[in-house]
Amino acid sequence: MLVDELVRNGLRHAVLSPGSRNAALAFALHRAASGGRLALHVRIDERSAGFLALGIAAASGEPVAVVCTSGTAATNLHPAVTEAGHAGVPLLVLTADRPNELRAAGANQTVDQHGLYGSSVRWFDELAVAENRAGQHAYWRGQTCRAVHAALGGARPAAPVHLNLPFREPLVPDEPVTTVPSESGGEPASHRSEWCESLAGRPGGRPWTEFAEAPRAPARYRPDSPYGLVLLAADGGEHDLDWARRLGWPVLSETGGVGSGAETLLPTGMWLLELAEFVRVNRPDQVVCVGRPTVFRQVQRLLADREVEKVLLHDQPDSWPAPAHDVSLLADSVDPTAVTPDPVWLDAWSAADRKAGEELAAALDRESGSQGPVVAARVLDEIPADSTLVVGSSNPTRDVALSARARPDVRVHRNRGVAGIDGTVSTALGVALAGGTPTYALLGDLTFLHDTNGLLLGPHEQRPDLTIVVCNDDGGGIFALLEQGDPAYAATFERVFGTPHGTDLAALCAAHGVPHRSVGLDGIGEALRYRPGLRVVEVRTTRDGQRELRGRLSEAVASAVLG
Repeated sequence: MLVDELVRNGLRHAVLSPGSRNAALAFALHRAASGGRLALHVRIDERSAGFLALGIAAASGEPVAVVCTSGTAATNLHPAVTEAGHAGVPLLVLTADRPNELRAAGANQTVDQHGLYGSSVRWFDELAVAENRAGQHAYWRGQTCRAVHAALGGARPAAPVHLNLPFREPLVPDEPVTTVPSESGGEPASHRSEWCESLAGRPGGRPWTEFAEAPRAPARYRPDSPYGLVLLAADGGEHDLDWARRLGWPVLSETGGVGSGAETLLPTGMWLLELAEFVRVNRPDQVVCVGRPTVFRQVQRLLADREVEKVLLHDQPDSWPAPAHDVSLLADSVDPTAVTPDPVWLDAWSAADRKAGEELAAALDRESGSQGPVVAARVLDEIPADSTLVVGSSNPTRDVALSARARPDVRVHRNRGVAGIDGTVSTALGVALAGGTPTYALLGDLTFLHDTNGLLLGPHEQRPDLTIVVCNDDGGGIFALLEQGDPAYAATFERVFGTPHGTDLAALCAAHGVPHRSVGLDGIGEALRYRPGLRVVEVRTTRDGQRELRGRLSEAVASAVLG
């Protein structure tokens, strides 16, 4: 009944990890998949399963269920649940459990799963043990329906929810399972199923709207200064920027010039914010911030400037991007007709972007080494139109933005909720399975190695059209660009920050049956030509000279903009 109600509420994808205590759910999911009611994805490793579900949900915008057995299996979902909670992704976490009488008796594979994910989930409930008795079908259906709509969010952003499901033995059906019609006898319904809509009228029933915030008057921001900026966070979201185009303020993004609405962006915006002299002369009076910036320190400096009025759109109340704690307004929309930008102001930012872009492109073309920004620029030059790019945290997310390539025809996804490197391979697979377009991923070697279990695809599992580009510098290249990468710490750096691993990625891919190819800069274009299926393209890079490369690029931008 639980799986049937999920499908009736619009569930199209479920990710399952095998286990004993969740056997009943496994049988039900397999039956639904065999009947064409949903797509079932099976993964051995729960952490990879969680991030696969997250990728599908993030790309589709629809709730996706991830199902596991009890004990450490459930705890392995926590990283994906945390990311979903901070990124606003509708994840339905269904964990099987022992009934109460076994938890108190030292039963095997038992941990306290009550509220296991804490504040990372919007809603938690533990259902009564499944029994075939009057009234329980309605109860399980009702709570399942509530879970779906809590995940969708109502007036709030989407979020993960957690249902803990105790099962008593026997854990398998008495009769052989065959594909059968829906328990309700109907086809999958929309997100508000007939059952859910009728809950409010049932004795003891509660409407789904209890999970939505109380209606509030939408705050519409009316700019009053001709000197303003729009700042987009690298949160992986797709933003409607029509209002920004009409407003006419410069638009800067932590994705550089890549992604939805990129034709509106100043691709070199992150470089311009790094130029203290330029920002001092052209400092905005007001900044409209969409999302939660997490990547660049120059963005944090701007948001910490108390002389700048900050307005937040699409707010997440638990994580406002306000280093100075001086947000002026939380707004639902912007009135683009309220102010006329100063043409001299606009020209200053546009001219600086044009000059910086030309010089940066020339500087990157002059570089012969296969280092991060150079590889990112080549990748962005070569991936086809209307494709999706999944960008790993750490260096790749910075390299893509700093390459300043304009690609409005490429959709971009990043796990920037908590910006971890774990689970990124599985996230990319999920995005590819849900997106329906050729998908590419640009990852560092440690990010890739952190989730090689994501490559474990059984013979019955769908192969995505995904090309994973791994920039392999044999260790933690990001740290070479941070304070601990200063030459003064060289004696300590390599062991505890550089962490070389020496892994043969070709052999690793061969063990998983995934095609692998190693290329240099000149081979990236041909290697990224679209081919169906899953494959890995390795680009050998070096951690030596990264600080110097960033310095050369910064000098080139400064020279072009400041003269």
